[in-house]
Amino acid sequence: MAATGKKVGVVLSGCGVLDGAEIHEATLTLLALDRAGAQVRAMAPDIAQRQVVDHSKGEPVPGESRRVLAEAARIARGKISNLANVSAAELDALVFPGGLGAAKNLSTFAVEGQEMSVEPEVERLIREMHQAGKPMGFICIAPVLAARVLGGRRPRLTIGNDPATAAALEAMGAQHVECSVEEVAVDEQNKIVSTPAYMLGPSISPVARGIDRLVDKVLELA
Repeated sequence: MAATGKKVGVVLSGCGVLDGAEIHEATLTLLALDRAGAQVRAMAPDIAQRQVVDHSKGEPVPGESRRVLAEAARIARGKISNLANVSAAELDALVFPGGLGAAKNLSTFAVEGQEMSVEPEVERLIREMHQAGKPMGFICIAPVLAARVLGGRRPRLTIGNDPATAAALEAMGAQHVECSVEEVAVDEQNKIVSTPAYMLGPSISPVARGIDRLVDKVLELA
């Protein structure tokens, strides 16, 4: 879908599936937007990561600290904005790739479940986008952000078919929709699109097809 001139923010939560943004999902999102002709603006909050994980071992690294913005800049090739300096007025749409950074850095879902809170600047921008009637896409575990911030609007969201995570979304006010990895859940009223991605996997090709569909629909709504 041609989207020349559409300004789309991509919110990254670090770099790496276990403590930041899922790199495949982030890259596929950036690729799909670029192919569509969108003007992409990568951004991240300038906050400390909840933890640092050695991805070769899958284990936390005691005593090591990293900044979400600095780590996310790796994916954005250095061209990244501090989310605190971005407003909805500057964007036509917003997309959140997944990865555990969405549940550890952008929110506290990883430790608090349905009692989670959302990082204040992330919550601010989601609310601004929604109030402005601008579309948002949430990938993988990132729909928990929409459920917490916009639960009162009963958003239709998917994280695939995991019963426990789906139940947490519904406890926060969302309506969960089961989807395959290549499908998207579309909430036309709230202008929210979501796809399971690596919540289901199992490999990059089907994840890419789902993200392509999400990007197409977000741009269609923009």
